Amino acid sequence: MNEELQLFRENVQRFVTEEICPDYARWERDEITPREIWNRLGDQGLLCVDIPEAHGGVDADFHFSAVIMEEFCRANVGGIGGSMAVHSDIVAHYLLNNGTEAQKQRYLPAMVSGACVGAVAMTEPGAGSDLQGVRTSARRDGDDYIINGSKTFITNGQHCDMVIVVARTNLDVPGAKGTTLFIVDADTPGFQRGRNLEKIGLHASDTSELFFEDVRVPSSAILGELDRGFMVLMGELQRERLILAIGAVAAAEGVLAETTEYVKQREAFGAPIARMQTIRHKLAEIATDIRVNRAFVDECIELFRQGRLDPATASMAKLSTTEMQCRVADSCLQLHGGFGYMREYGVSRAFVDARVQRIYGGTSEIMKELISRSVLE
Repeated sequence: MNEELQLFRENVQRFVTEEICPDYARWERDEITPREIWNRLGDQGLLCVDIPEAHGGVDADFHFSAVIMEEFCRANVGGIGGSMAVHSDIVAHYLLNNGTEAQKQRYLPAMVSGACVGAVAMTEPGAGSDLQGVRTSARRDGDDYIINGSKTFITNGQHCDMVIVVARTNLDVPGAKGTTLFIVDADTPGFQRGRNLEKIGLHASDTSELFFEDVRVPSSAILGELDRGFMVLMGELQRERLILAIGAVAAAEGVLAETTEYVKQREAFGAPIARMQTIRHKLAEIATDIRVNRAFVDECIELFRQGRLDPATASMAKLSTTEMQCRVADSCLQLHGGFGYMREYGVSRAFVDARVQRIYGGTSEIMKELISRSVLE
């Protein structure tokens, strides 16, 4: 598999270099990626690669999905890498692991091809990391459910063709026991996209508000079991947090490589700044930080492939790698001096893109709480 994986990696690198990087700065300025990119990603076989052949995929090993995330993040085009991760590593696997056969056949082949872009609507204006605080409701009406509420910070919100919506279906019990997931097509009456939110980073990734006003869906739109949506969400968090950790390490490796080349060329006091001990020692610290986290992530990948990645370990990986990514991005920007603050230098984008990693997928503070529970058991 190593040879096949390396060939695949080279293909991903070539696609990113030739098809993404030349236009990425423009997409950043536009604050959205063209919808057609999803079709090109599908044509290249870069979407939902580990979905079974029976549902339109190629049934690749998880390593191949990890490589895609690595190469997009290492190339400093995380705005697309993150959007792809939501589509391929979160939404597609919610469907694969919890959907009916009819749901899988309807959506998964289209997601593999890029004809259907997926999103998941969890976060609300008043409910972020605490999903038990969700207020969006789904009221039963005969054989249908009527959804009302709003969501925010939704990745792929502008481009999505379908969205998995987290809604309360039983208001008489705690959120963990009365939450259900619904598959909502974007052309359903009452579904409305809000504005494309302005962020400090990840500009090429569309992030939206979504509104649901008397959105009627059939009971067949339920993903998983009624009132057990919270368990579906919890069951998929290990993969979500692992893929974020994979991207964090790769992004750090990429910005370190760029910074290393910069300090070799940038001169001060008549010599390249790479000759200064303070610069060399900082690079040593950065490289060590990345290497330690890379080893941990590689371990977690193997545990996940074996079905043995527990929630606490996944939380450790997400916490450690994303905090490291922010440290590395900050240090690398500092090593660029004033040029690092200029948008024409990639390190500036790496710096602002890194910051949200400590927030989405569960904040660092939530990760610490989850880890502490396992320690105190």
